[in-house]
Order: sequence, then structure tokens, then C-alpha cells
Amino acid sequence: MRSRDGLYRPEELYDATPYSTSSDARAYQWSSEDRSPDALLTRALHDESIDQALGRWCDPRKLVGVMGGHAAERGSQEYADATRLGRTLGATHTVATGGGPGAMEAANLGASLAEADDAAVDEALGVLAEVPSFRPSVDAWVDAAWRARALCPTPSPNLGVPTWFYGHEPPNVFATSIAKYFRNAQREAILLMICDAGIVFLPGAGGTVQEIFQDACENYYATGDKVAPMVLVGRRYWTETLPAWQLLTALARGRAMEDHVHLVDTVDEAAALLNRPPVSRPSAPDAR
Repeated sequence: MRSRDGLYRPEELYDATPYSTSSDARAYQWSSEDRSPDALLTRALHDESIDQALGRWCDPRKLVGVMGGHAAERGSQEYADATRLGRTLGATHTVATGGGPGAMEAANLGASLAEADDAAVDEALGVLAEVPSFRPSVDAWVDAAWRARALCPTPSPNLGVPTWFYGHEPPNVFATSIAKYFRNAQREAILLMICDAGIVFLPGAGGTVQEIFQDACENYYATGDKVAPMVLVGRRYWTETLPAWQLLTALARGRAMEDHVHLVDTVDEAAALLNRPPVSRPSAPDAR
């Protein structure tokens, strides 16, 4: 593992089969086992090089984030909805996700098919539904993904920002560029910061809730012209199952962000809110 001049391509991470012998799996194993000073320094330098490469990749793109849980299985309505969201947003913006499975994979899939016809999308979803989850076999899951990806030889550019901290969750192959980090805290901060055109939060658990309030913190301290929209999808989910909405709106009250937080029921409503001229987003130091 070394410093890099650019972001990863899916083919680099999945460079060998079975998955346990791939660069991605070996990097996770190394990061889990080697805590020597040299290894820690190598990982820090790697992540810094990813930061630099990501900055170059993002300029001059305007990114919309799609955050959501890893549990959404291929073949489910939840997965199909996230795919439709990624495809709709991908027609006007560059889509960024956490780069993992579930809703993240679906949004990257949809974004990669932003210029494809409906038949190609339906065919891809059908192929993927044959292997609903990366459990019990990552190899079968990835094989189905490669078959679906082959249906669109020229995918639209989109981004995944995964982490080896969650190395048990394999990265999806539909993100055409992958900024993979060792340090999750650094990865989370960067992912939220680069989504300068807003973020859609699909139903998720601990990680998604963390992302909601980490993004809210950025917007809480931002001036009016620097606030980026936050759109939570699923009224019942975000008000009853995990009632983040009540706290988010209480936090936003009286702040510049108050008119930029939204709760909707469908991904189509979310896409309509974000398919507007994007606004600037502050860098992390300016947001304090």
C-alpha cells in the first residue's frame, strides 16, 4: 500500500479472485493486523494522497450525496428506489455515496446509468437480484455486479467514498471512481464536505444517523449562502423508527439552515428538491 496519484478504479480493488486474494481484501487484512509505526505512517500518507486526488477529481464538478444503509438488498423496492434516485440526480449532478453495498450501491448504479434507457436499467436490476446480498458470498455478489456493469460500457462518472474501517463491507463496482480511506473519521468528514449541492438521506442505521448530524453541524455554522440542502426520505422512518427529524428541525430553528432541511416520502420528491442550481459549500475550517 502506497501513496497514489489518482483515485481507485473498481478493477484495481477487485484485481483477483477469489475476493480474499484481491487488493481490497488484502488491504483490509493488513490494516487490521499491522499496527506498527511504519504501517500507521503508510496509511496516513495514503489517505493524504487520496485527499489530494479527490480534490482534483471534484473540481469543477458539483456533487450531490446519497447516504443510506448497507442492508437494502438487491431485488427489493428500497434498492430499486435508490437506483431511481441515483439515476435522476445523475442526469444533472455528479452523485457521491459511501461506496458500499445496499442503498449506496443502488445509488451508484443509478448514477452510472444516468444516460442509459429504461430497458438497460431494468435488465441490470434483474441481473443483480439474482444475488441479493454480499453475504454469504462476496464473490457471487461481485460477479453479478460485473455482469450488470457490462450492460453499460460507458457509465456516467460517479463517486464512491468507502473505508477499510468497514472492510467487512465490500465496495461496490458501480462507482466509476473510488476514494477509499483507512481512517473512517477522515473519510466521513471529506465525503460530507464535498457534497456541495446537497445530500439525500435514505433510511439507514447508526452510520446514516451519524452522517445526518455531522452534515447538520456543517450547516448549523454556515452562513445563508453556504448552506447545502438536506433531504430526509421516509416520513415515518425519520419521525418514528429513528426520530432524527425532530432533533434536526429543533437544531435548525432560527439558523440559516432552517429553510434547507426537508422531509419527504419519496425519492422523486427528493430529486425534485435537489435538481436546482447548486450552492457553494464551505470548507471545514470556514464552518467553525
